[in-house]
Amino acid sequence: MYYIGYDIGSSSVKIALVEATTGEKIITLHEPKEEMSIIAYHKDWAEQDPEIWWEHICIGTKRAIKEANIDASKITGVGISYQMHGLVIVDKDGKSLRNSIIWCDSRAIAIGDKAFVEIGDSKCSEHLLNSPGNFTASKLKWVKENEPEIFEKIHKFMLPGDFIAYKLTGVISTTKNGLSEGMLWDYKENKVAHWLLDYYQIDPSLIPTIVENFTNQGEIHSQGAKETGLPKGISVVYRAGDQPNNALSLNILKPGEVAATGGTSGVIYAVTDQLKSKETSRINSFVHVNYSHKKPTVGKLLCINGAGIQYRWLRNHSVVDSYENMNRKAAKIPVGSNGVIVIPFGNGAERMLNNKNVGSHIMNLNFNNHSHGQLYRAALEGIAFSFVYGMEILKDDNTEIKVIRAGNDNLFRSEIFSNTVATLIGYEIEIYNTTGSVGAARAVGLVDGDYEKFGDTIMKNDHVMTYKPLQNREPYIEAYNNWKKELEIILTNN
Repeated sequence: MYYIGYDIGSSSVKIALVEATTGEKIITLHEPKEEMSIIAYHKDWAEQDPEIWWEHICIGTKRAIKEANIDASKITGVGISYQMHGLVIVDKDGKSLRNSIIWCDSRAIAIGDKAFVEIGDSKCSEHLLNSPGNFTASKLKWVKENEPEIFEKIHKFMLPGDFIAYKLTGVISTTKNGLSEGMLWDYKENKVAHWLLDYYQIDPSLIPTIVENFTNQGEIHSQGAKETGLPKGISVVYRAGDQPNNALSLNILKPGEVAATGGTSGVIYAVTDQLKSKETSRINSFVHVNYSHKKPTVGKLLCINGAGIQYRWLRNHSVVDSYENMNRKAAKIPVGSNGVIVIPFGNGAERMLNNKNVGSHIMNLNFNNHSHGQLYRAALEGIAFSFVYGMEILKDDNTEIKVIRAGNDNLFRSEIFSNTVATLIGYEIEIYNTTGSVGAARAVGLVDGDYEKFGDTIMKNDHVMTYKPLQNREPYIEAYNNWKKELEIILTNN
C-alpha cells in the first residue's frame, strides 16, 4: 500500500509516493518541468490561477503512478502541503472568483499595519501572537475594499491547500493551521478571531468548516478520481502550510526543536509551547501540526531574505567557479576570513531587522591580501551569522533551542556554514534527505497519532549526517562579534 503527498508551491507542484508501512520513498517529481508563472498586474502584486495548481496536480499524479509503475488502487491516503498565506475565494458553485493572491503579494501591508495600530499591540500579541500584517485576512479585506462586486459573490475563502482538498473531495474546509496563517486564530480564546473579522467587516460565514489536521477531511469523489487517477473513496487526511509541513518532514514536533531551510532565502522555524510573543512584527507564530488546546505547540517562524542568494550571486559573478570549488577555496581560509566581512542582506527589506533594507556589504577587502577564498568564506560566515542572529531573536522571544534539523540543501551541504552555526549556538545540526511532498505523504500515517514511530521512520530513511559544535569556539565567537558590530553600525545609520 502507498500514500501520496502533494506540496503546492508557487514555482511547481511536488508529488511523492511512499510505501505506507515503512515510509520509504517510491518516487518524487515536480510538475510542470518549467516554473509556473506568477501574474503581477502592478508592482508588489503576485497572483496565480488556482486552477493551474489543480491542472498540475492531475498531470503530476498520473505521471507519478505511471513512472513508479504501481497499481493506483493501492494508494490509500492523501496528504497536502501548500504555499502559505494565499487567498482563494469561490462562489456558491465552488468556482474561483479571481486569481489567488499568493504569499509574496504585498498589496495588503497598509491594511494590516493600520489594523495593528487601531486594534493595538497588546490585543494582537496576546490573542494572535502576531500583527495582522500582510496575511490572508488582510488580503480578503483588500478584495472587499477594491473589488466589491467580486466580494459580494464570495461563498467561502480558502488557503491554497484548502482549495486542492476541495477539488479532490468536493468538501470545503480549512484547519486551525490555515486560520492561524491568515491571522484568524485566537490562541487565548482557542477559537476563530471573530473580533478581527468584525474589525474588517467580514461575515464569519465565509470561513469554511474547520477540520483537524490528522483525520478524514473528505473522500476523493468521482470527478477528483477521474481527473487525477486516484482511487475513488480514499481520504485526504492531512493538510498543512509548507513551513509547518517542512518541520514535520524533519520530525520537528517538540519544544526546543528547530527546522532550518537554507535556500535562496533562509527560514528558521522553532517549536514552542509558550503562547506569548513580544516580537509580533519580526517573528510570525503559527499553529503547529500537532497543536491542541490542552497541549499547544506553536511554530515561531523567522525569515531571512538575504541568505543563499548572496552565495549564488557570488557564484554567478565568478565566471568559472562551481559551489564545490567555492567551498574548497573557502575551506583553505581560517575562521574570520582574514578580516573580510560580508553582510548578506541584499534581497530586500528584512523583517528581523525591523523591515530595514540595509543591502549587502563587503567590508575590509584588501586587494593585495585577499582573494576569492576569503570572499567565499566571508559570505558563508556572513549568512551563518545571520542565522545565529535570528536564533538570538527567537531565544529572546521565549523560544528554547535544543537541536536543529535541516534538509540536505545547498547551504547546509557546506561544512563551513553548518559548523559555524552549530558551534555558535552550541547544539547539533542534523541533516536529512527529505522533501515537503515526502513529509506530506508520510503524514497520512499519523492518523494513528504515533509520532515516535513517525520520527523513527525519518531517522531510518533520511538521516545523512550530524554536525556537532566544535570545541574551539573562540575564533567563531570573535568573528561573529566583529560581524555583529558592523551590522549594528549599519542599522544605526540606516
